Amino acid sequence: MTETTPSSISAGLYTPEERARRDATIWTPVQGFLAAFQFLVFAISVCLITRYMVTGQGEQLAIGSVVFKTLVLYTIMVTGSIWEKVVFDKWLFAKSFFWEDVFSFLVLGLHTAYLWSLYTGNMSTREQLWLALAAYAAYAINAGQFLLKLKAARIQERATLAMHQELAT
Repeated sequence: MTETTPSSISAGLYTPEERARRDATIWTPVQGFLAAFQFLVFAISVCLITRYMVTGQGEQLAIGSVVFKTLVLYTIMVTGSIWEKVVFDKWLFAKSFFWEDVFSFLVLGLHTAYLWSLYTGNMSTREQLWLALAAYAAYAINAGQFLLKLKAARIQERATLAMHQELAT
């Protein structure tokens, strides 16, 4: 029979060293703030786009909101890659967040396609906003991936704490 020791507990999303780096870096609360801020910008933008699509009013507000949402996305992508470098020593595609990062590039690509369309004028405003809504749908899926990962990390941490408490008794 194998004895269970703290070092033999499965690392899950984070090794103890990665968890310590995650908890010590300023980039963790920055990511938390930006994620919440980006969701708020997303929600407002969806309302503005919907208003324009239904009533034809507020075209510039809808367009501006998508541009602003895209700039916030670029910001969170850059700071997120810094966070991954600090925590996992990889700029992107760390094992624990590989698929979230892959999908993030789809989200980034769709948002960038929107900006390109806006810049070139190769689509009507309605077509551009449909593209933005497709980008937003991908963003919502990606945000869900990260929320599930956050939940898994919390479950892992509770299990690790319980295991350590059990071993201490």
